Amino acid sequence: IVQALQKKALSVYGDGSQTRSFCYADDLVRGIVALLLVSKESTENGRTIHYPVNLGNPRELTVLEIAKMVLSQTGSPNAIEHHPLPTDDPKVRRPDIQRAKTLLNWEPQVTLEEGLSKTMQYFERVL
Repeated sequence: IVQALQKKALSVYGDGSQTRSFCYADDLVRGIVALLLVSKESTENGRTIHYPVNLGNPRELTVLEIAKMVLSQTGSPNAIEHHPLPTDDPKVRRPDIQRAKTLLNWEPQVTLEEGLSKTMQYFERVL
């Protein structure tokens, strides 16, 4: 986002086919609070959650798709610049949030497009 707002080429590593799933901070905070509350309630009832509960957004897009969304939303005419893919770069990032849905009645509410827009507004103010 910063590169697009500064009218620079966007850096994409590898061919951009690796996937990511972005969760807006407001959604993540809501999930953490819900987990804290259900853990307290469960402990009081003699039960404790002993397994991981993933919080995140299961909407999975390629890095290249996300870069194109950023260019489109910022109105930046700049290109995408490909760089070598780091060896430790994960190929897939998509959380399974079924436990969060079941135990916490939680799932993300902010769409990627809305989250990108809010993030862009923030960086426009601070740059």
